[in-house]
Amino acid sequence: MLWIKTLHIIFMVTWFAGLFYLPRLFVYHAMSKDKISHERFKVMERKLFFGIMTPGAFLTILFGVWLWGLYGVTEQWLQIKIGLVILLLAYHYLCFKHLIDFKNNKNKHSHIYFRWFNEVPVIALVAIIYLVEFKPA
Repeated sequence: MLWIKTLHIIFMVTWFAGLFYLPRLFVYHAMSKDKISHERFKVMERKLFFGIMTPGAFLTILFGVWLWGLYGVTEQWLQIKIGLVILLLAYHYLCFKHLIDFKNNKNKHSHIYFRWFNEVPVIALVAIIYLVEFKPA
């Protein structure tokens, strides 16, 4: 069972790396002025989203559900954690929407918006780690 937990944590770190870095790329993309930079950011964003972030999310959830099935925990802290993961999935989808907007040259947000947008997964990560480690009632 420990290897399942280990894989869950590894892929969670992978997912969060993307959740932290993709909005940072959006910041720089929104600030860029030339076509070469725009095209370079489009490639970087696509590769990060589809090559790292989305597989990380899928495998995090897969191993998380597997752990849930093995341990059968139904405590309130886990229900809150699952709620936060659902919110992260919504954030992940919103990242996808922004990715498509940039791809189609239809971004309407400033770099300041993306700087604030980038803080959402930080708050979720702190809350999730707290819930897992302290398991409040």
